[in-house]
Amino acid sequence: MTRIVAIVPARQNSKSISKKNLQLLGKHPLLAYSIAAAKLSSLITEVVVTTDGEEIAEVSRGYGANVPFLRPAEISQDHSTDLEFFQHYLSFCREHQKPVPDYMVHLRPTSPLREIKIMDQAIQAIVDTPQATALRSVTLTSVAPHKLFHMEGPYLRGFFPDDPRVEYYNLPRQELPETYLPNGQVDVVKSSTIDGNVLHGDRMLGYKTEFVPEIDYLEDFQKAEFYLRDPRFRPLLQHLEDNFA
Repeated sequence: MTRIVAIVPARQNSKSISKKNLQLLGKHPLLAYSIAAAKLSSLITEVVVTTDGEEIAEVSRGYGANVPFLRPAEISQDHSTDLEFFQHYLSFCREHQKPVPDYMVHLRPTSPLREIKIMDQAIQAIVDTPQATALRSVTLTSVAPHKLFHMEGPYLRGFFPDDPRVEYYNLPRQELPETYLPNGQVDVVKSSTIDGNVLHGDRMLGYKTEFVPEIDYLEDFQKAEFYLRDPRFRPLLQHLEDNFA
């Protein structure tokens, strides 16, 4: 049987907002929405919060997540990578003779609003594509990388110096490739990929979704409050209202 575990990473401290993962969005702390989404999934068998803070651990358990350890401080810094906490979780499973998941659904608290059916469809997509090394949800963006520049001294330089087209950066947008931005709504990684010391690997499925708000700064909470009224997210809110009023 395929084992699928949700991993919700939630550090105690945040550089942009103090205790961001515990700040209220509506009536519930930010991280509660990712836990609730995992609980509503028909495919996820367990939701694990990886955190370095006892306060976050206590709140997470209150919303039904498992917190089997406190993450070491050395992999909970601003410069720490996602790969490190996934490797730490897999090492914990193996050291304590716990089942190692086949897939881990990476649910960032900073993308709190998810459609459950979209999330499950994305998970099923990678399960049905065994050659894929990971999946990331993405949103079509209007900014093509060919239109961007960096500075060399006082001069602008394009990022594609080997492009044979003269002044490719002046081409109409329609002649440039579509560009997709990861949106954090649902990413899925495989334990076998993590064991290769990479997070996503070289066969990363792209799963296109609509825009969802991300929480990086205090003003983003206000934008997300507006999206709470969207009927797409009603099951998420209903779960929280019914069980954690």
